[in-house]
This record gives sequence, structure tokens and C-alpha cells, in this order.
Amino acid sequence: MAGGGVARPVRVLIIDDSATMRALMAHALSKHDDIEVVGYAGDAYGAREAIKTLNPDVATLDIEMPGMDGLTFLEKVMRLRPLPVVVVTSKTENAEAIEQQALGLGAAHCLFKPAGASGLALFEALPQKIKDAAASTDEFGGQSCQQEPLFRPKKRIFLGASTGGVDALVSVLRQFPKNCPPTLVVQHMPEKFVKLFAQRLSSVCSARVLVAYSGAKIEPGRILIAPGDAHLRVSRKSPDIAMVEDRPPVNGFRPSVDVLFHSAADAFGSSAVAALLTGMGRDGAEGLLAIKKSGGSTVAQDEATSVVYGMPRMALELGAVERPIALGKIADAVLDPCRQSRLKNAS
Repeated sequence: MAGGGVARPVRVLIIDDSATMRALMAHALSKHDDIEVVGYAGDAYGAREAIKTLNPDVATLDIEMPGMDGLTFLEKVMRLRPLPVVVVTSKTENAEAIEQQALGLGAAHCLFKPAGASGLALFEALPQKIKDAAASTDEFGGQSCQQEPLFRPKKRIFLGASTGGVDALVSVLRQFPKNCPPTLVVQHMPEKFVKLFAQRLSSVCSARVLVAYSGAKIEPGRILIAPGDAHLRVSRKSPDIAMVEDRPPVNGFRPSVDVLFHSAADAFGSSAVAALLTGMGRDGAEGLLAIKKSGGSTVAQDEATSVVYGMPRMALELGAVERPIALGKIADAVLDPCRQSRLKNAS
């Protein structure tokens, strides 16, 4: 929460056209002393007034509402009065598209309302998602008042993720300072959602976020996201220029994390720092091992914080990392090897 760690409950506004759902969510949240429901709204217009009057820390938002739909309202909120939003909506046939669009517009998390007894899972997950969203409020103000850390100029950061990676990458990258080391990212994602994802990252990150293209500069303070239909790689011959290539899928994916990681090992060797996050399958595991063998620093997300513990598990089994670490520690784990203060201990 904003306010320098003031010990007060997270103030939540519940926006949902269903009175039953509003009551159920309020009941679930009432069990947590560090969360306080301060108001309710049944549509976007009531929500707008409630935000002005109540100034909540976090809002939950239904997508299917009468009048202005939730996505339109979310876009307006993020443009006019940004605050952390947790989308809680019905699971429909186009649920994946709705989730990607909501996250692209700036939602902190997206949860679906399951039917039947499985609905209990929603109410178990909701309180923590709200707390996580509240913890992001300081990021809306950026880091301009803090002294920027110094980083070793040759260091480069490489991140890869798949299922569950959207939220994981937001969690990691929003902790990067404005002058962060050059960072390249592969997230398995359809092409049509990549731009929205980059926009979402831009709304919470201090560094500049761009969708990568051939010839894009790899430089401090810039985060390059792989496009959804091509591989992203780097080259020893032109280490400061990104390369985007329309080549066949690798491990069933294009872009492939392995393509980026293998190229990083070859181009940067011990100057490469990489993290493999949540995801299904094995893409990125062998590339992470290549970075480790080249002398680079490697990190993988642990099972407890992964949505799907596939890619990180394979990296651990291959010996690409010594041990997995929690998502909340990954930003420091990749930034620390890049810090100038470590120069004295570097070989």
C-alpha cells in the first residue's frame, strides 16, 4: 500500500452487478483483519462515484455489467484515476481473451467465478490477490524520488515464461528501476495480445517497455518483449541490437525461450543473467543450462509460487539452477548480479 508501510487494512471497493456475489466476496474478505470492504457498486457509473468518494486502495471488477461493461470502465479508470484492480468475472467461452485484454489494460489480476462447489477456490484466492494488488500501489508513483542504483554496463537480463507468466512477469518487472540493465523477455502469448501486455507493463514499470523488432536497441532502462509470432534473439556480432526472426517453432513455441537463452549464452556468456518462470513443458530449460555453463547467473521460480511447475522443474532437473526460489525474490535475484557494488567481488 501507499503510505510508507502504514499498518492499516487494505481498503477494497467491490464492483459487481450481482448482490449475491457482492455479499459472498465481502464475507470472504471479512475473515481477514488486514482487508476492509469500504463500499459496493452495481455498475460502472456507481463505481466511478464510489472511487471518487471512498478512495479505495483496490477495486474488484466484474466484466459483464449493465450499461458500460467492465473492460471499458477499466480502460477509463487506468487512464483517468489509476488504481490496482482485481477482475472477478464469469468464465465464458472467450475467457482467455477477456483475461488477456483485462491484464493488457492494467488489471493486476484476473479471477473467474467457477460454478458449483469449485467456487470455493475463488474465495480462497481472492484475499491474497487483493493484498498483492495493494502492494503494487507504490509502483504507480514510480521511483523518481529514490536514488537509482548503479549497474555493471555489460550485464544483460533475460526472462522466459509461459502459463501464468503474465502475472509473474508483472510482479518481477515492476520492481526494476528506471535505469535497469537491458532486459529481454519471452512470454508464450498469441500475437494479438502482446501489444496489450506491453501496455500493461508500461503502466506499472519504471523502465521503458517495447515490443521487440529487428534492429531495436538493447540498452539500459529498456525492456523488450518478444512479438507473438517470431523468435527473439541476440548476437555476438551485434550485441546491442535485438534480432526478430520468422523461423520454425522450437519446443512447439514461437517465440521460444530456448532460442533467446541459447543466443544469450553465446553472445554474452558470463554477462548474461536469466530467470525461467512458471510455465508448462520444457521450453527454456536447456537454454538456461547453456547460460549457466557459459558462466552466467541463472534463477528458476519455485513450485509454490508457480501456476504450472513445468519449465522451472525441468531446469532444476537438468542442473540449470541450484535451487528454485519464490517469485517475490526473483527481481532481486536477477538484479543483484548486475549491481555495480558487486564489482569488487567479480572475477
